[in-house]
Amino acid sequence: MARYTGPKVKQSRRVGAPVVDIPKHTSKRSLVFPGMHGFRGRRIRDYGLRLNEKQKLKYHYGVLEKQFRRYMDHAGSMPGNSGDMLLQLMERRLDNVLRRCGLGRTVWATRQMVAHGHVLVNGRKTDRPSFSVSVGDVITLKPKAQKLGKEQMESMAGLEVPGWIEFNPSELKLKVVANPTTDQIPFDVNTNLIIEFYR
Repeated sequence: MARYTGPKVKQSRRVGAPVVDIPKHTSKRSLVFPGMHGFRGRRIRDYGLRLNEKQKLKYHYGVLEKQFRRYMDHAGSMPGNSGDMLLQLMERRLDNVLRRCGLGRTVWATRQMVAHGHVLVNGRKTDRPSFSVSVGDVITLKPKAQKLGKEQMESMAGLEVPGWIEFNPSELKLKVVANPTTDQIPFDVNTNLIIEFYR
């Protein structure tokens, strides 16, 4: 499984926006370029602007270019706005659904949880972080991972679970009750620029 293993804060710095909602990424200091003078502010042209939006979305969900391209092609073949469909496909990834419920601080933490076989979807072990959940799917953790899940939730106290997920914190059980809409996604990205980048 190909994945990015380099420094994560460097990704936030590169796109000029926090790709994860944790203090390490959201502090002003982490978004300043290193060195005595920092970033001198070169002008970003149209191509760079579109590339930046695409990279921002890729980094936020932790996918590489080949996989992201497949999501783009799939979103283009679905009825409706391609940008909205792309966000919906990315948001319905299993590792992301666990992150939205606070069972992991970052998408990389929840990806590891899934890859190690701690997650059950409809009672069956699923070890693919890219697994796309559907409406009606019930996701639970194996008994061995319950303690880990509770610890993560305590460290993420105050996290707001999106309306398209029904979450029971006492049982660490969640159910997908609807498809996510763009206004339910807590990440600011311009999908029109991403679609234009690939055209």
